[in-house]
Amino acid sequence: MRVNDGTKLTRWHAVFAGHVQHVGFRYTAYYLAKSLYLTGWVDNLPDGRVEMEVQGPVALLRRLVLQLKGRPRIRILDMDIREIEVVPDERHFEVRGYGEF
Repeated sequence: MRVNDGTKLTRWHAVFAGHVQHVGFRYTAYYLAKSLYLTGWVDNLPDGRVEMEVQGPVALLRRLVLQLKGRPRIRILDMDIREIEVVPDERHFEVRGYGEF
């Protein structure tokens, strides 16, 4: 699957560990993903990690992760990212969990 400019669409499943909850991680991811025209979702896990599925061109997925790592309150100590199957026709990025956004 390709986006309008011919770039291959990719989807990542990512789990972030570190100082990633109670620091605005989900909402930062939401606004960054929206600004990059990425789709998917982000959610807190009960063990203090954050889980995200994000879809778009690989260069923009990488930019999202780099921008998250560069935020002053967020401290990612470990991340597990793997490529998964693209979700066709997905149109939005959303924050999941309590306090849906």
